[in-house]
Amino acid sequence: MSQQAVDKIEQRFQDIGLKTDKAIWDDGEELIGLAKQVEPNDIYLARRIMQRARNLKPQSEQINKELERLSTKIAGKAKQTQTSSSTEKNVAGNLNKNKHILKAHSFYAELSKKPRFKTYTQPWFLLLILPFVLFAFYQLVWAAPRYESRAQLIIQQPDGMATMDPSMAILSGLGVSSSSTADTEIAKAYIHSEDMLNYLQAHSNIKQHYYEGGDIFSRLSANASIEDLLKYYQDHTTIEIDENSGVIKILVQGFTPEFAKQLTQTIVNRAEWYINSIGHQLADAQLKFIKTEHTKVEQRLRNAQSKILAFQQKNNLLDPEAEGAALQQITYGLESEIATKSAQLKGLRSTMTEKAPQVVMLEAELSALKIQLELERERLSQQQGTGSNSATAKPVNTNDTAVSEVLAQFSDLKIELELAIKGYTASEVSLDKARIEAYRQLKYLIVVEAPTLPQDNQYPKTLYNILLFAVLQLMLFGIGKIILATVKELR
Repeated sequence: MSQQAVDKIEQRFQDIGLKTDKAIWDDGEELIGLAKQVEPNDIYLARRIMQRARNLKPQSEQINKELERLSTKIAGKAKQTQTSSSTEKNVAGNLNKNKHILKAHSFYAELSKKPRFKTYTQPWFLLLILPFVLFAFYQLVWAAPRYESRAQLIIQQPDGMATMDPSMAILSGLGVSSSSTADTEIAKAYIHSEDMLNYLQAHSNIKQHYYEGGDIFSRLSANASIEDLLKYYQDHTTIEIDENSGVIKILVQGFTPEFAKQLTQTIVNRAEWYINSIGHQLADAQLKFIKTEHTKVEQRLRNAQSKILAFQQKNNLLDPEAEGAALQQITYGLESEIATKSAQLKGLRSTMTEKAPQVVMLEAELSALKIQLELERERLSQQQGTGSNSATAKPVNTNDTAVSEVLAQFSDLKIELELAIKGYTASEVSLDKARIEAYRQLKYLIVVEAPTLPQDNQYPKTLYNILLFAVLQLMLFGIGKIILATVKELR
């Protein structure tokens, strides 16, 4: 056989070594089956495989017999051929067939390989068994137990319909159902807030408990920042809200049952204080504002009343409008009486002389009536301040004000008083409504279930965690095997 043919056989031997599973390639007995699969198409390659098998197990009689048989068969075949070059051509012609046979044999060897003691040093053992054993040991032996205390709360509002007038209830809107979702969400946000964390740290020192209680994987870091402590606290405090009933369930974890119950009780007390204080603060702020506005309206009414009284005292009038109406009535009466006396005087003059006593007396009465009419007309146009000098003389006024002007000023003051009264009435209604609304806004946190003292640890969930870890391991290992097989196939 020429050196070129030997090199070709060696090249095919290296190719099949790369394509064959390592467990088969390193096992002499498994190589016997591989050589038999290759023999019908490439006897030279089969003999080269058996030579490797003899190198792995030189004492095996079966391997020696197979190698001797193949050598004899090749020697007989060499006599039937004229040159080694023709043999190489035949072998090269069947190379493509060998590739398909090698793939089939690799699949067969993967299914039929038997577990051996040395497989425990393979990578799949390190990737599956060892991590699983370590994780199971941690879950069963090393993991620190965590106890969970439970408390249930509900936010309620007082029912003001029983003690309220129906019309006022309709006016204030009391009795209309309102959603408690916002209240429960506010309570949840406060329980998970940094304010609550600071309060718990001051009263329960949760940072020390979270650091000293757990194991190396579950405890809080010694140099944890406030953000890390808040994240750890939120992870170990669960708030569940029932949307139908509005019940707030608080689940608090601790490394001891006593601490879990104590921490839950502290959270409940602080949340109750917070919810109640919010309601009272809103009610107080609203009432304070309404009372301030009501005081302003009341002062406006008092000022309007004071102006009316001052105006009446200044003009010495109880009711300027009635006074003006009385003056007008007197004037109209005088005019009517003057007209009557004038008619009588004309009648007497037609029958008597000017010197007749009846005529003189009637003329005197008529003159007095006309003078009085002039006085009353002046009183209508001006309001005297000091009166007149005599009953017949023209009055001298030192501080006269027109009656029309007095009536106009009084009308303005009266309108202002009426507006102040209406504003005061409306303010009274608003104040009553604000009191009802403030009462309606009061909220109370009611404890449905007091914090419990757990007896069994809730965490870690050992069986669940181990099974989940095993499933994830198998999934990752299967994905890795598929990737490696794909890479080998494409090489």
